[in-house]
Amino acid sequence: MKKIIKILLLITLKFLIIFFPLTADETKIKVGLLAPLSGENAEIGKQIIKSVRMALKDINSNSIEIYPRDTKSDPDQTLISAKELEQIGVKLVIGPIFYKNLLYLNEINNIIFLSQTNKTLDLPKNVISTGINSTSQINTIKKFIETNEIKKTIFLIPNSNYDLEIRKGIKNSKIKISKQHFYDIDPTKLTKQIEKITNYEIRKQNLFDEITRIEKSDEINKERKIENLKKKYTLGNLNFDSVIIADFSESLKSVITSLLYSDVSPKQNYIITFNQWFDSSLLSELNSQPIYYPSINKKNLNDFQNKFLKEFNQKPNHLSLLSYDLIGLVYYLSLKTDFSTIEKSFKSKNSFKGKIGIFEIQDNKINHILNFYEVNNGSIKKIF
Repeated sequence: MKKIIKILLLITLKFLIIFFPLTADETKIKVGLLAPLSGENAEIGKQIIKSVRMALKDINSNSIEIYPRDTKSDPDQTLISAKELEQIGVKLVIGPIFYKNLLYLNEINNIIFLSQTNKTLDLPKNVISTGINSTSQINTIKKFIETNEIKKTIFLIPNSNYDLEIRKGIKNSKIKISKQHFYDIDPTKLTKQIEKITNYEIRKQNLFDEITRIEKSDEINKERKIENLKKKYTLGNLNFDSVIIADFSESLKSVITSLLYSDVSPKQNYIITFNQWFDSSLLSELNSQPIYYPSINKKNLNDFQNKFLKEFNQKPNHLSLLSYDLIGLVYYLSLKTDFSTIEKSFKSKNSFKGKIGIFEIQDNKINHILNFYEVNNGSIKKIF
């Protein structure tokens, strides 16, 4: 009889384990992950999955459970996947990574989305941008300008779909600039625009007039003065001592080339730009140096890249590093607060130190405390 009771108890226990598995996972934190796991951006999504796995391994805790879902880089599919996560009780989601995929997420009422986008305008109320936004970058540039007592700064902004974000960053940071200029990214129009901004034709005429004046004068050593003037391209001061260029890659190089053509020397005028993710091609542009820009911590980035390369035999993209840090951020917040009220953590003031740098959290916004770098003589130097 006792043997029969024992068998019945074992059967009952197995039944409970099979049909009520959540009792063992009540303390688990369910975190959704929205990424492009198929389609044209599938490789980005796969790298993000790998970085999340690496973060979980480094945290070495069983308290977080990840539920990946495919966005296919499509807003409609993103909504479908988000609803699936909502149905299984997920309250917090990392992703989606692309701004366009946020389109319908305001239809989801019970989830906070930590999107890797760096755009901050017109976000759904339940989406927090975690990328390195314009405000974070301009705040860092502002610190450099104030530290070096730079007095006259002009801001060059491309006419692009990012210009409103830059204007917002200028407003939020309260950076002091003497003038904003908007330029066309078409190279055939760019040089003329830069010439106008820098008063190139006037300064060129000033040089011609001064040479003519001295030639007609009786000044002592006028031949030497004329010889020295003929080595110049322009004459006269610029109406700025630093220029911030909110551009990237080849477009940035085109702007700098136009500045050089207009006789704006980086040795005499600070040329500052946005986060270039340590673009190695800038190292070879010796005539354009020094160049300054804000960015994440270079040593941390190198360490992460080496670790990722060793683990998965491939170089990670920048979104992988951000996604790695977001797992750490979620774990950190889970230790500080009841996860059922996790949304409160993003409204109150918090800060978290990740590989990228310090995340500053308040009022459903995340800004980053960045480092500042100088590219000069073919090498990168950390300023602060």
